[in-house]
Amino acid sequence: MQDMTLALKRYAQFEGRANRREYWMFQLFLFLVATAVSLLAGVLAIILRSSPDALSAILIGMMALLGLMWLATIVPLIAVTVRRLHDCNQSGWLYLLALVPMGGLVILVFALLPGTPQENPYGPVPAGP
Repeated sequence: MQDMTLALKRYAQFEGRANRREYWMFQLFLFLVATAVSLLAGVLAIILRSSPDALSAILIGMMALLGLMWLATIVPLIAVTVRRLHDCNQSGWLYLLALVPMGGLVILVFALLPGTPQENPYGPVPAGP
């Protein structure tokens, strides 16, 4: 769990490098939280399935929780992605490709690639596996 929330501890730190483990564990954390919120909404929907008003309230509540989660984690997500790009010896400005259709694939490729094994202009090799 500590590995999953490391990006939250480094909330708005855009300098330095993040290894693949830090990046993907944070992605897993976000996925698990979103899944938990969705499952909770699904269980409540099954329990209260006889009332259409309750179902719409559950749906609105689930969307609100997911929206709040997105707002709370957008800065750490951008920061860990920029640090991951730094680990691959790329500029953090490359993250702007996420705004272009299919540009996210370039970021995905860099997220999957191993980082540079030596110190680069963005800092020393990050600790960890």
